Amino acid sequence: MTDIRHLDPKPTAAELPRHLAIIMDGNGRWARRHGMPRPAGHREGVKAVRRVVEACRKRGIAALTLFAFSSENWRRPATEVKLLMDLFINTLRKEIEDLHANGVRVRFIGDRSAFSARLCRLMEESEQRTRDNPGMQLAIAVNYGGRWDIVEAARQLAVRVRAGELAPEQIDAETFARGLSLADLPEPDLFIRTGGEQRISNYLLWQLAYTELYFTDLLWPDFDALVLEEALAWYAGRQRRFGQTGEQVERIQGA
Repeated sequence: MTDIRHLDPKPTAAELPRHLAIIMDGNGRWARRHGMPRPAGHREGVKAVRRVVEACRKRGIAALTLFAFSSENWRRPATEVKLLMDLFINTLRKEIEDLHANGVRVRFIGDRSAFSARLCRLMEESEQRTRDNPGMQLAIAVNYGGRWDIVEAARQLAVRVRAGELAPEQIDAETFARGLSLADLPEPDLFIRTGGEQRISNYLLWQLAYTELYFTDLLWPDFDALVLEEALAWYAGRQRRFGQTGEQVERIQGA
């Protein structure tokens, strides 16, 4: 993890990512480290979510996407999955009005077919409640997988081709991307993963193609606004070339 004391001053608004994506890893290990049961780690993780959402909102970051529950997380013990679902429901009920009051637009991405009718209804109500809010867009990935996202986009294109609405030769990267989750948002500029693992774990596979990747050993429940600033300062120091040379980028920036 970068030491913020050796970084440049706090990044300006122009240096911030428009879209930040986070994998919130380490709740269970945090609980074990503190001699607590795993549920305690998940509850502390919710507190970290609250801190980070507020910090991003105050910093003016336009979009934040959080990986809350992957399609692979169903493999966890049934008792833990049930606890996560109950925690998700209770958190939504407690937080949605505060998010709405602060102008945050909430949406959920992922396959909802595996969730209870109660949870699906609550997600839909949260989206409807906040859909016209002009502030930060908060996307929560639940039962989400990057491969699922790509397959869904391909399926939509196949349906259009079969219906005669689209010719196969008309399909390009831009057309394909319009069928993905979060197609209306810019692709993530910065990805953060806590917990020490250095992989993207089937998260936004298409969307992260040119994203800057930031990994920290810090466990998610310990993540706060100061650690976020460390990641933002690191990002501000990156030169994003998108296939160009550094000299080309510098000429464009200096123009």
